[in-house]
Amino acid sequence: MAHNTDFSETQRIRRQILKLSALFTGAGAFPLLQMANVARAAEPDAPLRIGYLPITDATPLLVAHHNGLFEQEGLQVEKPRLFRSWAQIVEAFLAGQVNAVHLLSPMTVWARYGSQARAKVVAWNHMSGSGLTVQPHINDMSELGGTTVAIPFWYSLHNVVLQHLLKSRGLQPIAEGEPGPHQVKLVVMAPSDMVPALANKQIAGYTVAEPFNANAEVLKVGKIMRFTGDVWRDHACCVILMHEADLEQRPEWSQKVLNGIVKAQAWIQENRQETAQILSRDNPQKYTPHTYEALANVLEPERLDTALYHRSGAIVNTAWNDKRIDFQPYPFPSYTEELIRKLQGTLVAGQNDFLHTLDPAFVAGDLVDDRFVKQAILDNGGPDAFGIPASFTRSETITT
Repeated sequence: MAHNTDFSETQRIRRQILKLSALFTGAGAFPLLQMANVARAAEPDAPLRIGYLPITDATPLLVAHHNGLFEQEGLQVEKPRLFRSWAQIVEAFLAGQVNAVHLLSPMTVWARYGSQARAKVVAWNHMSGSGLTVQPHINDMSELGGTTVAIPFWYSLHNVVLQHLLKSRGLQPIAEGEPGPHQVKLVVMAPSDMVPALANKQIAGYTVAEPFNANAEVLKVGKIMRFTGDVWRDHACCVILMHEADLEQRPEWSQKVLNGIVKAQAWIQENRQETAQILSRDNPQKYTPHTYEALANVLEPERLDTALYHRSGAIVNTAWNDKRIDFQPYPFPSYTEELIRKLQGTLVAGQNDFLHTLDPAFVAGDLVDDRFVKQAILDNGGPDAFGIPASFTRSETITT
């Protein structure tokens, strides 16, 4: 019976991957994009409709809704719509059913240049907030040789950072077949399936957004081997994607959306405990199914046991003094450029020919529209309020 369950689960995941792969092609996206055009024509002044997955990457969108920040801007907003998979949220976005989503940052690259979707990254949702979690008996990256590790999707920063770490230890990532002693097989798995798979010893580890790493700690079925933010400093995993048509045809509306998001990030910085309560399953809004304890372990800086994680190797760069997850909305061009370079050297299964035709500097200017978020930052305390340079520029720091 268990074998059949595992098989059906594998088939379900495979169908989701195939569906998402189809959506991110010109032919697969076309019918949905046509639906979006019809919907926009029928409802040119559509309210703000947010799509999200129940991970901490969605925090600013959910807090802005909960605290009425969008309404304060004069926007009509519906309750954010929870999706269970990336395929579902992408399909709804392309079809125009939702008009603001958080998406894995490499996935936005695939959407714009793989499917020709007219969508733009308008802000970051967060910084860091992800990790590599492994079986309790695994103490060194080299011990992952010959095992299977789960990733949320091929087009994810988790995949990029994991492969960066594996290669630095002489391990080869593979997508098919049985892994040899110096190979690690990567499999795509929904975040909600990762903790049970680790507990059942179906995988040696997984890399994903919080609070699924914290969940493994709370349940004592796994431990964090490395925080991704300790490898690529202050990286973005998820970014906010909006329709280009809204940015062009409803600039005032778009500005108000970004105002709400930026105000939410400023509020979160000073209200970490309350943020965890808002996101927890105990909140009447039921934004996520997660416990307050797991969310608080991620969101509240004072809970970060730096000494413990330094001893275990989960944190190597102690001098950075970075938080487990942090919030600032500006999409730095240097990050987008480095992301493209990294993706071009990362094993990405499926259709990826377009990746090698991309110019990093071009993508940084074409994929991202920072006009609205920059104005919102300037109107809400300026760069200093978010701990970012006044120049809105930075250099990327990536270690092993």
